[in-house]
Amino acid sequence: MPEASVGFHLFRILNKMVMLLYWKLVRPPPAEEKMHPGLLLRQARERLGLTYREVERASYELAVRRGRTEFIMHISRLADIENRGVVPSLHKVYTLAAVYRLNPLDILRWYDIPIEECFHDGSSFPVPRTHLMAPPTELRVPIRFDPAFDPRRTELLSRMVEKWGRFEGLLTDGHSRQMYGYIGTCDPRMTPLLRPGSIVLVDPSVRKIENDGWTTKHDRPMYFVDVRNGYRCGWFDQVGGRLVMQPHPLSHCLPEIWRTPEEAEVVGRVTGVVTRLNEPANALSAESRPARGD
Repeated sequence: MPEASVGFHLFRILNKMVMLLYWKLVRPPPAEEKMHPGLLLRQARERLGLTYREVERASYELAVRRGRTEFIMHISRLADIENRGVVPSLHKVYTLAAVYRLNPLDILRWYDIPIEECFHDGSSFPVPRTHLMAPPTELRVPIRFDPAFDPRRTELLSRMVEKWGRFEGLLTDGHSRQMYGYIGTCDPRMTPLLRPGSIVLVDPSVRKIENDGWTTKHDRPMYFVDVRNGYRCGWFDQVGGRLVMQPHPLSHCLPEIWRTPEEAEVVGRVTGVVTRLNEPANALSAESRPARGD
């Protein structure tokens, strides 16, 4: 073999050795890989000492108890979930959570379903009609404030909180006193006081309409009302068996009237509101103005 060819091959070999040494010594270690959900489910099963056959037998009992064959977990399906990356259906997730004594929400998180962000993600998408919303599964709340925090001064809250925590809404067992309502993008009835796209907090324990007792329109209580084919949120008057909605004067919308309880029912009193300013959905248009009611 010519000397030039030998030298070229030696150079290639030395170059490969240098590159391998570089990647071992200089390259940062790879990030810890996330464990596959199927492996986590298999570990949960093995911790309980359950075999495939025992899981299948338990799923049959669950299916009989619940009256749905979808809860049955066949051996072949369980093997596919653990070893081949098959994603279980909703009923199978329930079966695995019940048999393995797991929280089904944890299983959803293993499959990268951020269940705790559902409320936040949903509220970021505008929808036309006013409606009630499912409450968040958990809330981010301040646990410890900065010692210099003075509640009398206007401050950025993010700078004043030393530690944040999460309060799980599920701890209320679905019986929280508060409900959430959404003001549709085609509902300008209370603009500019209550803008389209706002989220309101509703207290269902207060359903009696107060016809007086306030001094300004800002103090006048607002209510969330089910009008059978939709919802309304704003000022209301109770006149005998009639419920009258008074829109904000600047909205240029007309009053609406319903018979109670046949056509309308008060859901609760509005106790709080979160709104976005200068959003396109806040602009009024002739097409979005509702027609006169009953």
